[in-house]
This record gives sequence, structure tokens and C-alpha cells, in this order.
Amino acid sequence: MTTTALENQLIIGATLFILGMIGFLTRRNLILIMLSAELMLHGVSVNLTAFSRYHNNPQGQIFTIFVLTVAACEAGLALAMILSLYQRRKSLDVFLWGKLGEDDLPVYSGSGVASPTVAPADPNADLPHLTPAGRMPKSPSPTQAKT
Repeated sequence: MTTTALENQLIIGATLFILGMIGFLTRRNLILIMLSAELMLHGVSVNLTAFSRYHNNPQGQIFTIFVLTVAACEAGLALAMILSLYQRRKSLDVFLWGKLGEDDLPVYSGSGVASPTVAPADPNADLPHLTPAGRMPKSPSPTQAKT
């Protein structure tokens, strides 16, 4: 591998990482933040593979496989958390993460003394309500009820 090819691959890797960092720091949508983190991880992987090939050392490629595995696990967990947040708040705004705490927990004020708790709201207010589907069952006739 020539030095020019290494420089080109490092430029591509650095570009991916910088674009991911800009997206991670400027976006408020949780899915775009997660995709930006993935872009940063792939930029690092390109650089690891380039150095590995340049030095004829397979450790960089092995570490790239490890990074890709961690990225896949991170994507699965992040999507599960994003879906959970969306089911609760119907929005993907990142500032709603701060409101995911339970209402009946004491609020830490910084002086070591917990402030009084707020009375919890109706816990079933945000849950979806099921509606019966299909035909309603017939009520038993008085003659069937006696037997």
C-alpha cells in the first residue's frame, strides 16, 4: 500500500468521523443522533483498517470487527430505548430524556436534602385503552341461567 492510498483512506475516515460528530452535536432527533454515532464508529473503522493494511498487521482489522460488533449492539439498544421514549412521549426530541424519571421519586437539590415529592399523577392516564372487537357475547337467557 502506498503512502498516497493511506492518506486518502485516512481523509475519508476523518471526514466520516467529523460529519458524525457534527450531526451528533447539532441534532435533536434521537434517530439522527444514533446514526451520527454510527457514522463516527465507521470513520474509526476505516482508519483502523487503513493502518492495518499499511503496516501489514491484522490487529487493526480484528479490532474493526470488534468495533462493528459493538456498533450493532449499540444500535439495537438505542433503537429499543428510542421506541420506549416514543411510546411514552410521542416525540423523538432529545430533551424529553430528562423527563423520563418517575414522578414520585425525591428530587435531588444538591444540598443532600431531598425536596418534597410531587403527588403522582394518574399512572393509567397515558396508557392506551383497549376497545373490544367483534360481537358482544349474548347474555344468558333466564331459562339457561336456571339450569
